[in-house]
Amino acid sequence: MAVHPDHRDVHKYAVGWLTAPHRLTCPGCAHVAEWGPRQWSSGAGDAYFTRGGPLVVPELGGPDDPYFGLPLWLRRPCCGRVLWAYNVPHLELLEAYVAAAQRERPTPAGSQTLLERLPGWMKAAGNRAEVLAAIRALRSGQLPA
Repeated sequence: MAVHPDHRDVHKYAVGWLTAPHRLTCPGCAHVAEWGPRQWSSGAGDAYFTRGGPLVVPELGGPDDPYFGLPLWLRRPCCGRVLWAYNVPHLELLEAYVAAAQRERPTPAGSQTLLERLPGWMKAAGNRAEVLAAIRALRSGQLPA
């Protein structure tokens, strides 16, 4: 999945990139799908306010693609849940955080960063070995057992 070529490098804030048109191209079958922003309405999710009116912001944070609803390629059962990542840099960030012997909180502490918002099961010391094994399996391309 990628931001539509006509909209690269035109957004000042990340939310502008989130609401930009996106294109999905399957390297296996050459299927192409387009996603475009839609006007926000009550109950439709989070809104991003633009000069043209509010737009719906795709909901991030699950094992499915937020634009097309397809399962992410980097996903694996882990600790009775699903461990997932959007791409290899995301996977590397998760691995570094889970493997860290000491995790320092930013000052001021909050809950706005990706790492601070990870689910408790992923951050639990008792799950560290299983989470790291799942990350290594995703990195190596192993299919779930």
